[in-house]
Amino acid sequence: MPYELIELDREGRVATLRLNRPKALNALNAEMMGEVAAALSDLERDDGIGCVILTGNEKAFAAGADIKEMVGDDYLSIYKTDRFEQNHCSVERFRKPIIAAVSGYALGGGCEIAMMCDFIIASNTAKFGQPEINLGVIPGIGGTQRLLRAVGKAKAMDLCLTGRIMDASEAEHSGLVARVVPVDDLMDTVREAAAKIAGHSQPATMILKEVIETGAETSLREGIRFERRMFQSLFTTEDQKEGMNAFIEKRKPHFKHR
Repeated sequence: MPYELIELDREGRVATLRLNRPKALNALNAEMMGEVAAALSDLERDDGIGCVILTGNEKAFAAGADIKEMVGDDYLSIYKTDRFEQNHCSVERFRKPIIAAVSGYALGGGCEIAMMCDFIIASNTAKFGQPEINLGVIPGIGGTQRLLRAVGKAKAMDLCLTGRIMDASEAEHSGLVARVVPVDDLMDTVREAAAKIAGHSQPATMILKEVIETGAETSLREGIRFERRMFQSLFTTEDQKEGMNAFIEKRKPHFKHR
């Protein structure tokens, strides 16, 4: 499928999905997010892909939602269309591992999309924030809730109520970002991580992602119970037998992803 506002590349078992509205700092308009949703749907069905990288360019991952599309909305129109659910939240619904590679601005909707990914690797130029309060609104794609869970109440309140921007170092120390690397090393670092993930057993990585996400939204007791059942379920796979036999035989496993 040809795309106008994103770029999609495949290398081995890793796909890189790049937001591509550079003149608008990758502002998230409906057309681009429709393309993102379509691409992720295809990648989820593609057994040859084990991990996805979502990125922008050096200046901006995404500087926010496209305000020009929303300025004319009223309550009824934005309620009935539920603007963000179908396409923007396709990142949240994606079942395979997905990494956000962030340089430059990740603000508003851009920060929210990055937080929907399984983890964020940022360059030292990255800047994060939820500045919607400056527009007379609040985050609307999960920003308050994901930020709360990532950095805690005090930091989430500070960022959302003041609208200030957080640099990469603060984002890492706050727990929003997994790693910070020099800007010139960002994509090599993320590709290395993605290739490592994609080389593992796909049933195991998908189940692991589901277990951690479930644990983030339930009690410790229920999370451990779910983890135990999912651990047991992997003993039905060929990859479990291959992985354990390879360990015993001191060789690299050759997973078939089934």
